[in-house]
Amino acid sequence: MIFTIAGKELKSLFASPLAWMVLTVVELVTGWAFLKRLDDFLQVQPQLVQLASPPGVTELVIAPLFATAAIVLLFAAPLLGMRLIAEERRNQTMVFLTSAPVSIAQIVVGKFLGLALFLAMIIAIVAAMPLSLAGSTSLDYGLIASLTFGLALLAAGFAALSLYISSLTSQPVAAAFGAFAALLLMLLVSETAGDGMRSRGWHVPAALVQVFSPLKNFAPLGKGMIDPYAIACSVLLTVFFLVLTARRLDARRLRG
Repeated sequence: MIFTIAGKELKSLFASPLAWMVLTVVELVTGWAFLKRLDDFLQVQPQLVQLASPPGVTELVIAPLFATAAIVLLFAAPLLGMRLIAEERRNQTMVFLTSAPVSIAQIVVGKFLGLALFLAMIIAIVAAMPLSLAGSTSLDYGLIASLTFGLALLAAGFAALSLYISSLTSQPVAAAFGAFAALLLMLLVSETAGDGMRSRGWHVPAALVQVFSPLKNFAPLGKGMIDPYAIACSVLLTVFFLVLTARRLDARRLRG
């Protein structure tokens, strides 16, 4: 049943003009960033060869490309996820879904997977850009894999939060603005709060706050370092908002 719901949501996204517009804008922005970084790399390449161990195209072109993609997903995920539950509530179809022989957890995970699969397609297209250089230069495939994995974890967290905000309202546009504001607030406040706690020696609370700092958790993977705690924080962030969404829908079902 989970995959049935996920398939329905994925088909709905492919049938939505907004999703195609978001996909087009994302690819235009990341494509321009890729070509711009590549052009800059080619201009400085003569100077780089004079260094003892110069950075390669993966470090100077591909890593910044994925950093740009991470920022773009900050805008894309709320727009793509705004209708997941809010539109169901606005159209009065959510009550039929929750009264069907399917659990709230299955509904939440199915809708999340539908959005996550669409975002995964965006990530796959971004990852395909640097692979187009494989025939003309040497690439650090380990770093590319780490960047792709980190971006996937980041997208999952953004999708889970967007789904939760969508469950709070019956207006998709309000859900989009709310999710974007929540993501932006989370990125800014958690980073500042974590640094402040560390400066006071509060290492345990600072470690817990890191769960709500997606870009900080993405940073080690963006450098090719496998940080188990950063990965765990990314997974916990996703699970946290999925659980909140399930509890929200369950509470609404009990209230009728």
